[in-house]
Amino acid sequence: MGHAESKFEPANIAVLTVSDTRTEENDTSGRYFVDALEDAGHKLADKKIVKDDIYQIRAIISQWVADESVQAVLITGGTGFTSRDSTPEAVRPLFDKEVEGFGELFRAVSYEEIGTSTIQSRAIAGFANHTVIFAMPGSTGACRTGWTKIIRQQMDASHRPCNFMPHLKG
Repeated sequence: MGHAESKFEPANIAVLTVSDTRTEENDTSGRYFVDALEDAGHKLADKKIVKDDIYQIRAIISQWVADESVQAVLITGGTGFTSRDSTPEAVRPLFDKEVEGFGELFRAVSYEEIGTSTIQSRAIAGFANHTVIFAMPGSTGACRTGWTKIIRQQMDASHRPCNFMPHLKG
C-alpha cells in the first residue's frame, strides 16, 4: 500500500499503570489512556496495575511483547526520581531499539505546561518484538500531553510524513 493510500487502522494497545497505591477505582491516568485510545478508534488489548517493582513491570511487559495480538503498550507511572520509580530501568533492557525522540519531544511539549519541572520526567519509548512501548509520568495531565501531542498521531497510519504503524506486528 502506498503512502497516499494509507488510512487509519485500529491497533491493539495494552495499558499498564505502575503504582504502589493506585487501584482500578482511583487509576485516573490508566482510565484516561483507555478512554483516549478507544475514542481514537483503537482497541484495548489488556489493562493492568502493577507495583513499582522492576521485575514485576518487566514480567508484564514481556508477556505483552510476546503476545502476537498486542501492538503497543502505554505505561503510566514510575518515571520520576524517587527510590521507587523504576519504569525506565524495567523496560529499557527489553528494547530492541529505543525511540530517543519520544522522551525529548515529551519534555519539550511538557515544558509549555509545567516549565522546568519537565526535567524530572524520564519518559521513554522503544520497540520490543515489533511492539512500541511508551512510558510516561503517572499524572493524568502528563498522559494527556503524551497522547494528544505525540502518541495519537504516531499510532495513526494516515499521519504524514511517517508514523509507527508500519513497524508493528500484525
